[in-house]
Amino acid sequence: MDTDVLPRTRIAPPDTDPLWWRSAVIYQVYVRSFADGNGDGTGDLAGVREHLGYLKTLGVDAIWFNPWYPSPLADGGYDVEDYRDIHPEFGTLAEAELLIQEALALGIRTIIDVVPNHISDRHEWFRAALAAGPGSPERERFWFHPGKGENGDEIPTHWVSSFQGSTWTRTTNPDGTPGEWYLHMFTPEQPDLNWNHPDVRREHEDILRFWFDRGVAGVRIDSAALLIKDPDLPEVGEKLDHPTEDRDELHDVYRSWRAIADSYPGTRVLVGEIWVPDIVRFTNYLRPDEMHTAFNFDFLARPWGAASFRRSIEQTLAAHAPVGAPSTWVLSNHDVTRPVTRYGREDTAFAFLKKRFGVPTDPQLGLHRARAAAVLVAALPGSLYIYQGDELGLPEVEDLPRELIQDPMHYRSGGIDPGRDGCRVPLPWAGAEPPFGFSPVGTPTWLPQPGDWSDLTVAAQEQDPGSTLSLYREALRLRRDIDGPLEWLDLGDEDALAFRRGDSFVCVVNTGDLPLALPAHEELLLTSTPLDGAALPGNAAAWIRITP
Repeated sequence: MDTDVLPRTRIAPPDTDPLWWRSAVIYQVYVRSFADGNGDGTGDLAGVREHLGYLKTLGVDAIWFNPWYPSPLADGGYDVEDYRDIHPEFGTLAEAELLIQEALALGIRTIIDVVPNHISDRHEWFRAALAAGPGSPERERFWFHPGKGENGDEIPTHWVSSFQGSTWTRTTNPDGTPGEWYLHMFTPEQPDLNWNHPDVRREHEDILRFWFDRGVAGVRIDSAALLIKDPDLPEVGEKLDHPTEDRDELHDVYRSWRAIADSYPGTRVLVGEIWVPDIVRFTNYLRPDEMHTAFNFDFLARPWGAASFRRSIEQTLAAHAPVGAPSTWVLSNHDVTRPVTRYGREDTAFAFLKKRFGVPTDPQLGLHRARAAAVLVAALPGSLYIYQGDELGLPEVEDLPRELIQDPMHYRSGGIDPGRDGCRVPLPWAGAEPPFGFSPVGTPTWLPQPGDWSDLTVAAQEQDPGSTLSLYREALRLRRDIDGPLEWLDLGDEDALAFRRGDSFVCVVNTGDLPLALPAHEELLLTSTPLDGAALPGNAAAWIRITP
């Protein structure tokens, strides 16, 4: 592999707006499902390059790519084999470099994904560790450990995997006898790295430099609160600190990463995926010398309702204020049930452990609520993340043939959890039948698309001023003029959520079913659903301009 495709001079995003990340609109691209440029049924970088104009028209400031590296795809690319190359199904390193530059030419920055908690079991480090055997330096980069019991047959700890099931897998010695166990907080194909080892820290710092040298504007850090483990391997609850989550030693790692990011021209940002329920400990990662931003999963997981949304917004803004970090707002991602489906259910909250087959949903109610939620989050102060396809109002695909499901969350649950593939189905671009322009006519896509998506294609929605795509485009256009702190307004209705930003901008959300009278206003800027006379219908949102 040639890692010197570019000249050694650094390529930098523009530094004209060093605070771009504080209010940016960031679009998440799941490469396998965005667009197929070479006609093999799988999305690739050629497909992304062909549709950069679409993202420019949508109004995004940056693209966040899920892992695009060589990988066996045991977990959708989050089992990385080589950070310094591109998965051959997606393209080449040279294509990635061209994409970064072509996007920059359109004013769109690139954010990449890194997965520091673990690597693929096919990574050269892990293969070397297996070959070297117990007690070797190669194994010190991971968590190899003898088993408990007389013959070492018992797992070292009873830590629970994020994907359910055991977190330890036993190796086999060269002579065929059972060997040591190794730790994997996700699947056995994703061995956890030992972040107490200097090689691990040094390697990831070099990975950051490799991609910053190639012009990326930021790094999204997967499972950012899980890297450090207690070397004593206590069971959960035996000590005050959790043995695998949100350990204080993590902050030294991210301070070193921030120093590297700050050494480059143009603001290079660190974005954390941090599932930490304590909001104060969550924002500790956002201190000025650590990460720039982190995903706000609290809002994403909240049930539909004005009081629920307001509590989340208030808590999020209050927690971010002391560290001076902007909030982030996101309705879904590649792991989460799409809003159109989630908001149409009786239980509109989200939790991984509650996912099951056959949960009923009202698609029309869900669409109305998803559109209203999109208008709401676009009006909030901070940065906004959009998962590909949400701008089209795509539902979760819940009838994928069981034999085609690839997500390990499905298999490790014994087939009870439907997994996450339902939100990863390839996008519909144009046409009356699958593959809807994602691939050439007649090409099977890596996951099948529903046959009734013709009205949801980009081409169809571009012709409809009332479409979800048109709503997103207009909201993102108007969003650039929204500024100022948030001030709550009381409309005297428990189902109403209303706030002002600046002198004249007001956002109103009606989470109830009955129409809501809008405040007196000079101009109606945007509605997620047409007004009912002069009132805002139920499960809808509006932006208005009032007299200052």
